[in-house]
Amino acid sequence: MPSELTEKEKWEIIGKIKVSPNKYKTLKTIETEYLMPSEIARYSGLRITQVSNALKNLKKDNLVVCINEEAKKGRLYHNTELGLEILKMIESNKND
Repeated sequence: MPSELTEKEKWEIIGKIKVSPNKYKTLKTIETEYLMPSEIARYSGLRITQVSNALKNLKKDNLVVCINEEAKKGRLYHNTELGLEILKMIESNKND
């Protein structure tokens, strides 16, 4: 997926996130932190399997990145610039 998305592509991603509360909670929980899946689960109230599935899909859309992919344990996830932008777009349209 190209780093510079069109407005339409961004709204398509937002649609995917809005239909999946787990993706939104995961993205929102990470916000600007570096978190492990277990921490995301604890802070968001989601089960670890829900977080893992959400991270896999968010990663596919380039919204999150694992900064230490080679680690067997203690993998840390962080929102990309695109992830933060999408989160901001969702937040600003919540009351519309």
